[in-house]
Order: sequence, then structure tokens, then C-alpha cells
Amino acid sequence: MKVIVTGATGMVGEGVLIECLNNNEVKQVLYVGRKPSGKSHPKLKEYLVPDFLSLKSDDSQLSGYDACFYCAGISSVGLDETQYTQITYDTTLHFAKVLLAQNLNFTFNFISGAHTDSSENGKVMWARVKGKTENALQALPFKAQYNFRPGLMKPDKTQTQLKGYNKYIPLFSPFLGLFYTGCTTREIGRAMILVTKIGFPKKILEAKDILTAANLE
Repeated sequence: MKVIVTGATGMVGEGVLIECLNNNEVKQVLYVGRKPSGKSHPKLKEYLVPDFLSLKSDDSQLSGYDACFYCAGISSVGLDETQYTQITYDTTLHFAKVLLAQNLNFTFNFISGAHTDSSENGKVMWARVKGKTENALQALPFKAQYNFRPGLMKPDKTQTQLKGYNKYIPLFSPFLGLFYTGCTTREIGRAMILVTKIGFPKKILEAKDILTAANLE
């Protein structure tokens, strides 16, 4: 399996990338992002792109892959709906369409969020935009398209891209086991790999579904 990974300079994307690099099902990884991933591995290639919206549908560097694990994204804090929509919806859909033009029998896996609003009509702005993005991705003619809603996650102990998360881990780690029902970032990566290989009956995977998918084999 040859896969494209985005968002590897964030917590989720880095965990997914680590899993891909360590998983025997994955033979080659192309990381696409604005900044270097900070990783070095024989399987790994990097394609640095300042703006995903600038990518063209005939970009041959994105050709020859089986799946995309789209982990790029940003918090909605401090953004209005127009700004958040451009980053979360417009950029994701443009990238997905570019990959669709370059690859047959392709699977697109999208990191969404718990409590995403599939109706697109709720009061919470980010949830509406995520729901709109999920719905638009599902309408594209991919071989398969899955939306992952992990909720609370644990990073892998080898991760370095934790940013502000590092501040809170020491405070909350003694209590995490009391209310944690989510999954690790590497389990998300493993679930993405296995649903690409085997398939899954649901197109939207909540935390419990991600754990199920991560243990399909």
C-alpha cells in the first residue's frame, strides 16, 4: 500500500505518520505539507506545498497512490466561519479532487471531530463546517471514503509534535484513565490502514469504531 499523509506537523498527523512508517502494510509514504515533517525513514518522501489550493489536477507527484490519510486541520478558535470554511472545507475538497484526478481505486480518510454536525444546520460553527466537509467528501467518486471522529486522543510516547498539549499532559495524565474512552493517534493510523485494506461497514467512525477498525486483524 502506498499512502499520502497530511498534517504530520500536528499531533494526530504525526501519530498517523509514525504508524504508517512502522506498519508492514504500508510500503511507501508521501507526506504533503507546508513544513517538513521532521521525520527520516526509507519509506518516506516529502512534497512541500505552501498552499494546497495552488495544487493542479495534473500534478504527477501525487499520482500512483492507494489512499490519503488527511490529518491537516486547525482549531476554529479565533476564526470566523468564512476563514474556517476556507481552511477546513475549501482546502480539503480541493486537495481531494486533485488526488481523485490522479489516482484510480483511491480511498480518502479524513480526520473530522467528535460531535461533528452532519445536518450542517446546528448552532456550533466548527461542527457545521466539519459536517459540510464530510458530506462533500462522501459525494465524491472515491473507491471508498471514511470520516474519523476520534474525540479525546492519547499521543504516542515517541511523538514530538504536541505543541500546547505538553502543558496539560502532566496535569491531567493521573486522571486520564478515569474518563478516557478514545484512542491513541497510532490506533487512528492503524485503523486508517486497515479500513483502506479491508473496508468497514460505516463511513463515519466514532471513537469506538476506530478502536474496532484498528483491530480488524
